[in-house]
Amino acid sequence: MAKGTVVQKIIDRHYVSGGKQPGEPVAVRIDQTLTQDATGTMAYLELEAMKIDRVKTELSVSYVDHNMMQNGPENRNDHLYLQTVAAKKGVYFSRPGNGICHQVHLERFGVPGKTLLGSDSHTPTNGGIGMMAIGAGGLDVALAMAGVPFRMSYPKIIGVELSGALSSWCAAKDVILKLLSVLSTKGNVGCIIEYFGDGVSTLSVPERATITNMGAEFGVTTSVFPSDDKTKAFLEAQGRGDVWTELLPDAGAEYDRVIKLDLSEVEPMAACPSSPDNISTIRELAGKKVDQVIIGSCTNSSYRDLMIVAAMLKNKRVSDTVTFAIAPGSKQVLEMISRNGALADIIASGARILEAGCGACIGQGQSPADDTVSLRTFNRNFAGRTGTKGDSAYLVSPEVACAAALTGAITDPRELKMDYPRIEDVEEFLINDDMIIPPPADSSQVEIIRKPTIGSPPENGPLPEVIDGAVVIKVGDKITTDHIMPAGIHLKLRSNIPAYSKVVFECFTEEGKPSFAERAAAVRDAGRHGVIVGRDSYGQGSSREHAAICPMYLGVKAVIAFAIERIHSANLINFGIMPLVFVDHSDYDRIDQTDTITINNARELKVGANLNATVSKSNGESFSIELAHKMSEEDIQIVLAGGRLNCAG
Repeated sequence: MAKGTVVQKIIDRHYVSGGKQPGEPVAVRIDQTLTQDATGTMAYLELEAMKIDRVKTELSVSYVDHNMMQNGPENRNDHLYLQTVAAKKGVYFSRPGNGICHQVHLERFGVPGKTLLGSDSHTPTNGGIGMMAIGAGGLDVALAMAGVPFRMSYPKIIGVELSGALSSWCAAKDVILKLLSVLSTKGNVGCIIEYFGDGVSTLSVPERATITNMGAEFGVTTSVFPSDDKTKAFLEAQGRGDVWTELLPDAGAEYDRVIKLDLSEVEPMAACPSSPDNISTIRELAGKKVDQVIIGSCTNSSYRDLMIVAAMLKNKRVSDTVTFAIAPGSKQVLEMISRNGALADIIASGARILEAGCGACIGQGQSPADDTVSLRTFNRNFAGRTGTKGDSAYLVSPEVACAAALTGAITDPRELKMDYPRIEDVEEFLINDDMIIPPPADSSQVEIIRKPTIGSPPENGPLPEVIDGAVVIKVGDKITTDHIMPAGIHLKLRSNIPAYSKVVFECFTEEGKPSFAERAAAVRDAGRHGVIVGRDSYGQGSSREHAAICPMYLGVKAVIAFAIERIHSANLINFGIMPLVFVDHSDYDRIDQTDTITINNARELKVGANLNATVSKSNGESFSIELAHKMSEEDIQIVLAGGRLNCAG
């Protein structure tokens, strides 16, 4: 077992119950929570369902940063609900336009050594200042706000030993892309990454936050940097030096695995379509024509990032063949670059200025043209995530993105005839928290506003004794939550489960054939149970619990795959769906979408015990398969009850 690491120290300080061997269930106390509007509405509806008068965390913040396009009343209806329920329950509210939750939380609320649970998979961004910041489904975050400890597997700790320093034109984004080429996006469930070594001190907090942000793509629980003098300087510049504490690994700290990375050997890289771990060097891609460049997202929209962009663009003009846009990560960043003239340089170059929010990263506008290349400084490039089917999105650093904007093609920025911009650490950030509304001390007179588009969490019955299942869909490897529940134009439906459920697995709907929702509803209405069959790394990507809620609403009782990713597995359990895995992977090939799967004695689930199921084919043939699970005793009780909201306490 790892000893003396930063991760272990934080877990020890927040330990509530459970084992301390990797893989064992452990419960930890949560100090802070964050929600964003796409997941937050359901989280607060769930909190209300628990009859909790006021949150029990040290700090909880509700951000509006996803659903800000107001085409129709739905998004603004959500905002009104979120603002008033925050006031009622004792939660800070960050208004639309104040910025992306992870960037703002890093700036204004994050505290080294604390635990943070967020209803967004990129919550680990705040690991950049030494927090144990974990993404989770909205219900888990609601439970944390209610004072319930967070359940997780005690982690294996992967130590990444950094040495050296980044060369000119090489960025923190290249560091995480290099690591993705090593660890990939699968096979890392139950692990936490901790960065250590002499190279850590060469990275600023914004650079560290870029690395921990995209650590979410590994599928790990979170990523953590130590809290050191660089952390202290950042917090002092934010006017919050009083919350700093030093948090370093002990000399000789033990890790379950160590990866060594010399920063001086890192070169500009890109994640190629359509996975964050499909890595190539920029040298290998150089010359490829680019149609669109966007700089922003919670990964690369800091003050430091945009100052580099402004310096590269000063007195220059972007290519006539490129549409170029930037989205600052926060109001603080936007106001600072507007006051110091950097924004004027960016605008003068021909850039379009987008709102300080998630926007294009989740397919909310700025979709690229058909059959064109889009370079983005974002964290995910899953197929269709841009809002364009068959898209070709590459993930790159701001330096590489800006070079492409100037030249019209993927270009190694080291080939540009310009000096590398040297951006000094900020000694004093502009502090203006006017768009963060603190909750009133007395909320007794606050009225929660609920417009007609806001529904309630759907109800689910206890798990039946027999799963009389029909395979509603059979899918392949790396099915993301974007595949299951599309964002983009559908995101405004998240408060209306019956409406949002109509687009489950929409990307797999064939013209002229019934959709997944129609097939699942037909199975449900016939008194049977839906089953989803997948392969490896099912449910990777975002924390969106709607990828469990909507299938549950449509009658799905089980997901069977080779492996199911951490957050999605927890969400399935929270809403009464069994996450099961094939004992024999070859059984996957024997199952067709027209088959039925019967699981007898489903309510006899036991820890570590496998289930037997019978697969029946349309020609009358049948065979048995063995299914395993990784559910704890508490998980089993939740599934048997039909979900967490059905459990007492």
